[in-house]
Amino acid sequence: MRVLNVMFALVCLAAVGCGGGTTTTETTTSETGASPATAPAAKAYANLAQMMRTVPFPNSNIIFDTQSNDPAAPKKPEGAPGGGGGATSAYSSVYTGWEAVETSALALAETANLIMIPGRVCSNGKPVPLDREDFKKYAQGLADAGMAAYKAAQSKSQDAMVEVSGTIADACAACHEVYRDKGPYGSPERCAVPSP
Repeated sequence: MRVLNVMFALVCLAAVGCGGGTTTTETTTSETGASPATAPAAKAYANLAQMMRTVPFPNSNIIFDTQSNDPAAPKKPEGAPGGGGGATSAYSSVYTGWEAVETSALALAETANLIMIPGRVCSNGKPVPLDREDFKKYAQGLADAGMAAYKAAQSKSQDAMVEVSGTIADACAACHEVYRDKGPYGSPERCAVPSP
């Protein structure tokens, strides 16, 4: 009986301590001396080429892979003919099938935010041309293409994915033709303002 009384008292104490009671006291930062939590400022940690290789490249490959590999198909064993191949297989983890395709599409849309973070530089050290209207338009085009891919992935239709893959390729190519496809990695021509 005594054990039950002690357990009951502990449960009541825990309930009050966890907000179950009607009276609470709030400790302010001035009382504890701690600084209030702040959100991190948007900051570029990678150059543009590194970020593009990290986020949109593998995620766009997952979307392109759905043109020929059904994300809902059962996985083939690694050693079996046709087994273990394809981007949806290579890059999947606990999120598989169409869910992996949906999250890859969202990653492409979010890439538009990442490329617009002030302070990011290109592989040659030039600042990303954030103030240029055409660059802003290309970033918005990538966001739109990512959301179109997300909608297509939600339909779980490979035909829709074939169609949207062209939309993604076009969105990437629009910016690449102007700002990236100007010589090898690190070329001084990359990220240069286009001549009129």
